[in-house]
Amino acid sequence: MNVSFGLLSRQQVLWLLLALSAVVIPAFAGQAAEVTWRQCLSQKPAWYATPEAARIADNLLLYQRASGGWPKNLDMARPLDATERARREGERSRTEGTIDNGATTTQMRFLARVAGTTHEVRFQDSFLKGLDYLIAAQYPNGGWPQSFPKPKGYSAHVTFNDNAMVNVLDLLRDIARRRPEYGFVSDPARQRAEQAVAKGVDCILRCQVIVRGRRTAWCSQHDAQALAPAPARSYEKVSLSGSDSVGIVRFLMGIDEPGPQVREAIEAAVAWLQEVKLTGIRQVEKRDPALPGGRDKVIVLDAQAPPLWARFYEIGTNRPIFSGRDGVIKYSLAEIERERRTGYAWYTGAPAKLLEDDYPKWRERLGQ
Repeated sequence: MNVSFGLLSRQQVLWLLLALSAVVIPAFAGQAAEVTWRQCLSQKPAWYATPEAARIADNLLLYQRASGGWPKNLDMARPLDATERARREGERSRTEGTIDNGATTTQMRFLARVAGTTHEVRFQDSFLKGLDYLIAAQYPNGGWPQSFPKPKGYSAHVTFNDNAMVNVLDLLRDIARRRPEYGFVSDPARQRAEQAVAKGVDCILRCQVIVRGRRTAWCSQHDAQALAPAPARSYEKVSLSGSDSVGIVRFLMGIDEPGPQVREAIEAAVAWLQEVKLTGIRQVEKRDPALPGGRDKVIVLDAQAPPLWARFYEIGTNRPIFSGRDGVIKYSLAEIERERRTGYAWYTGAPAKLLEDDYPKWRERLGQ
């Protein structure tokens, strides 16, 4: 828009600009920044009562499978046009769902927050359908597969990878503990959640790997029947996980009145994490346009570096192990192909907070 102020006095121009600002500024102020799916569980409580939150919750109803679960790796907060909405409607009869990468549990937590503020029955019903899905997906031994129903290949294993099973147990425990946002869940459903958590804890204890008579940690996935450590993708070998074991221990520490078996499992896992801590090294990223992909990851010596843990440790030797897509076990990051070096998280610092902060607080809470 072109506006000429040539014939107006300075005072008239000022009044005109003020009048325009009274209209334009509120219009822009009312346009809230778009919330991404990654941000959906980190908003202030009042936001979950907004039309934008309800819009995203309605999206989740479209993405939910007939089984009650959700697929993974989709931006479910993104506005849908008529064509995509119709396509999602057509997919609602599909049954496959997953707990991988935070799927299903994230959707349920979001729906609970929106349902708790809007009291919309459709959001409550969708949440409860998800709860039925999680209960149905649990194995008789207490574990959860990565996908359900009809999991195939490694997705049928009891899956601790990326906190899949821990995410489920955390949610079910919050429901069983009557957290305010789950106030619409009936007492019988709460009891089912509580029973599922108890079975899950038993499964965790049975999965903890014993080496030469000592409890250690957990593999990223365990066989659905025998509960023995199991492989997944070609580069995800049978091992002890310095990454996924952290979430398991933290969940066990959240038990209000842990029995002797739970305490023993925690103490043993903490001792193992202390034992396999890697010091004096640092993982750094090299950026170089001459490199394929423009970057690489290397391990360098650094006496001042904070401790690191390998994602995978060889059972029995506690040596860090690495594999490329060929599935051959190597003992240094440099030995596998650059694509896998840079495309996977082989090291983690996550156990540091568990050992330095969470564990001492847990012992203090128990009066130890």
